[in-house]
Amino acid sequence: MSGASARKRILKTSVAAAAAGAVLFAPLTPLAQEVGAPLDPVSIRIGSNTEFTRIEFAGVIGARSQVRREGRDVVVRIGSTAAPDVSRLKVNPPRGVDKVETRAVRGATELVLTLAEGADARTGSADGAVWLNLYATPPAAAPVETPAAAVQAVPVTAVATPAKVSLSFAWATPVGAAVFRRGEAVWVVFDTPARLEMPGTGQLGPVSDARWTAGPDHVAIRIAAPEGLAVSAAAQGSTWTVTIGGQPIAVEGVAIDRQDDGEPALVARMAGATRAVWLTDPLAGDRFAAVTALAPGKGFADRRRTVDLALLPTAHGLAVETQASDLAIQADGDLVTLSRPGGLTLSPPSAALEAASAEDGAPRRAKHPGLILAEWGEPGDDGFSARYRALQDAAARESMAAGDDPRAPAEARFALARFLVGSSLGYEAVGVLNSIVVQSPNMAGEPELRGLRGAARASIGRMEEAQGDFASAAVASDPASAVWRGYIASTQGDWESARQAFAAGASAVDEFPAPWRARFGAAHAMAALETGDLEAARALLAYSFSQNAPAADQLTARLVQARLFELDGQSDRALAVYTAIGRAPLDAVSVPAKLGVVRLSLAKGTMKADAAANELEGLRWRWRGDATELAVIRQLGQLYLSQGLYREALTALKGAGPNMHRLEGAAEIQADLGAAFRMLFLEGGADGLQPVQALGLFYDFRELTPIGADGDEMVRRLSRRLVDVDLLDQAAELLKYQVENRLEGVAKAQVATDLAAVYLMDRQPEPALQAIWNSRTTILPMALNTERRALEARALMDLGRFDHALEVLGADSTPEAREVRAEVFWKQSNWAPAAVLYEGLLGDRFRNPAALTAIEEARLIRAGVGYSLGNDTAALSRLSRNYRPFVAGARAKTALSIALDDGAGGGASPGDFAALAASADTFAGWVAAMKADLRTKTGGNRPAAPAR
Repeated sequence: MSGASARKRILKTSVAAAAAGAVLFAPLTPLAQEVGAPLDPVSIRIGSNTEFTRIEFAGVIGARSQVRREGRDVVVRIGSTAAPDVSRLKVNPPRGVDKVETRAVRGATELVLTLAEGADARTGSADGAVWLNLYATPPAAAPVETPAAAVQAVPVTAVATPAKVSLSFAWATPVGAAVFRRGEAVWVVFDTPARLEMPGTGQLGPVSDARWTAGPDHVAIRIAAPEGLAVSAAAQGSTWTVTIGGQPIAVEGVAIDRQDDGEPALVARMAGATRAVWLTDPLAGDRFAAVTALAPGKGFADRRRTVDLALLPTAHGLAVETQASDLAIQADGDLVTLSRPGGLTLSPPSAALEAASAEDGAPRRAKHPGLILAEWGEPGDDGFSARYRALQDAAARESMAAGDDPRAPAEARFALARFLVGSSLGYEAVGVLNSIVVQSPNMAGEPELRGLRGAARASIGRMEEAQGDFASAAVASDPASAVWRGYIASTQGDWESARQAFAAGASAVDEFPAPWRARFGAAHAMAALETGDLEAARALLAYSFSQNAPAADQLTARLVQARLFELDGQSDRALAVYTAIGRAPLDAVSVPAKLGVVRLSLAKGTMKADAAANELEGLRWRWRGDATELAVIRQLGQLYLSQGLYREALTALKGAGPNMHRLEGAAEIQADLGAAFRMLFLEGGADGLQPVQALGLFYDFRELTPIGADGDEMVRRLSRRLVDVDLLDQAAELLKYQVENRLEGVAKAQVATDLAAVYLMDRQPEPALQAIWNSRTTILPMALNTERRALEARALMDLGRFDHALEVLGADSTPEAREVRAEVFWKQSNWAPAAVLYEGLLGDRFRNPAALTAIEEARLIRAGVGYSLGNDTAALSRLSRNYRPFVAGARAKTALSIALDDGAGGGASPGDFAALAASADTFAGWVAAMKADLRTKTGGNRPAAPAR
């Protein structure tokens, strides 16, 4: 047994033991195999942890061991007279065991373990093994559930004067608190449930009323107090004292700021924050939150309001009012984060920077964060280099002056980034913008930075990175950013999302430079085409052509026009445009154009499949990483499948790789892969391949095996083909993996039955028994039970355990059981009963004049020999009379003639019968019958699909 399978087995059996009420325990150390190989009749494995030692008895015989207790002795009866090797147990007895010895008894061996004083043992069976758990001390009883501890009572004392009152809450242990005023009420909130023993109303001084309520994780007190009274809180040990009235006390210790990464969220730095408690004001009916914190006292002295929330002044802790139902407050150590799924509505981070005037002539800020202005890229009177150098020098001076100051101005650096984006220098622009974030991390939430960096990344083809920028909440409502989202979705083949985004940004499209207007128009037109809106596509193409864009952008629009012709049924015009674009020296447009040429040429029959495959193979490597590559791969895979080149097809389709799973067409590629694999191994497509070729193909792409019944059926069909050509080891390996790793219940029993049959065909009875025994379950179909019973008996017969085999068969009178019973009688030299069974299996076969099959001849020979050796002359005469006419057409004429000789012709010699008994082997006939049965069960009796 391998280490991995040993660990798996002990995990399963440990769970079974715990379910039986044994004990909860730590994981065992890997089981050490005491003796033998995994298929030995008796296999003893030992493992231990801090709680107990486990001994497992496995194997064909070991799994049927019986355990009993005799005082301090635990006796394990093993059904074998050959004593197993227990030297390890004797030399190093487990904890809690005084001695170990073996003794021979009739037909078995007993292993006796004498327990130490106070030790205990428990036993059971699971996963084809009998287990014994040995405890040095009695195992702990299962924990008994007790009622939840009563909520603690907290005495509250009041010290009051007409002008103020101090309330002291005497907790048993330190707890977190929040104390704040809300209108004409003071709220005191603790992060632990309790029952407060409040003083009477007359003892509260200027306070008119105090009421408390408790939840599962808190207790809150609402104290009615006039607004003019000051509120303070202090802690001494575990006692909190809240004072209402008297002199105001300054508070500090809670600082609120934006989240460092620039995301639209607020972070409160408050030492010892413990919990956010949501409460409802019983008078106002609104919802608010209190964030508790441990002592010493710390509060928020300011009042701050944003669109989403309001932070109240507190004497201790934090208090938040909000109308938003999705506001999240997370207390984590010394930080409290306030956020919403779409981000809080906050002023941009640049608003906190120190004011700085822009350099004369520097590119100005656009009115939309994601907008590019045509003027940004203008070189000026002194030329591009001079303008670039001037902006770069200004940005460098600003960066050096800023140092580590996160509030230093960044206008010069933004001006440089705008110039670079406007000049189509995307890489350089990304570098400038990233340096701003490094120096001031909160600038990552600046809308213009997100818009500029997203535009720069999209312009250089980094679509996924650009998508991350435009997905930021900082630009969620920006129409220019919506245009970019539509452009990115179009390049990724997500046509529906592209159309929605372009529609959301329609108001900003005309403000972009002409080249970008042309690109956006072509991308929008393609999205309209793919969603079936041909009229919109025509209008958008006309818009794109009207922009007088550079040649490369015009070719992109022509590519979309060719696709429009194709969908419009004008294949000749489409082919002409594709061919012209395919000559362009730009792979971005020539590769999809050549793909269109291949697609249309194949449809017209003007290009052969092998030439198309060669062309597509070249295109695969010319353009990578977007929807065009996926289209090429899919076309190539379908082409190979149509030619019967299954390995090439699967290899091509698999070449899309995991890095492209986010693209829209990736799901179709995976669907093609799954469909191709199903066609090959479930629908008979691979039946035309040689079995070894089919096996190699399956192993190379086995990760495509679907989960569930279809995947299991694939494996069974492939294993049947391997059995047909006697590759029994490989077939057994496939089925064994299914049984041990993928199946449970009835399905596991069905496949395990096939596995046992394959093992028996390969003359391996012991693993066949293991397959049957390890897959036992309740309520199996009657036919399956009958088949399993016959296979188990045959395996026991092959091991020489004839009595046990007959015991398993019992009174079963099915043909399968009668055949195994006849085999057992034959091997026991119990001739007469064997002959009766063999003749019974032939039935009225003598009434059919057709030639006998090989298995029928073998049964007839055995019946005749059995009657002869059993001295049943009358039965032999009847058999000879019925079947003598079949001798002339028999395969083994001489053997059949001798077997049916009833003595009238002088009789056969004892040597003749000995030779017949050795030659009339029914095993080959049984193997042929099992192959035919397996072929029928897996659909292998249908015509095979031809290999192409």
